[in-house]
Amino acid sequence: MESKLLPGQNLIETGLRDLERGRESVPALLVSVGAPRLRRLGFRIPHAIVSPERRLYDFLARDDSDAAHSRYNALIRRLVSFERAAECAR
Repeated sequence: MESKLLPGQNLIETGLRDLERGRESVPALLVSVGAPRLRRLGFRIPHAIVSPERRLYDFLARDDSDAAHSRYNALIRRLVSFERAAECAR
């Protein structure tokens, strides 16, 4: 699926590459959170990470536990924006 100019595109593309390489990163965890919906939109999700919501929160808390909740919510909003835009682009 062509995803140019969609909000959060760079984050999703980075997450897809990281998953392909077997790397656990914030983008890879975010793509894993959205994997079911992204698959329905035609994205191939290689090796989604198990329990991505909790792992994403823990990953963010390692850097700054006080800001983890707001950063987690911001990332989820970005994912949802991408998914909605991708649905409209279909």
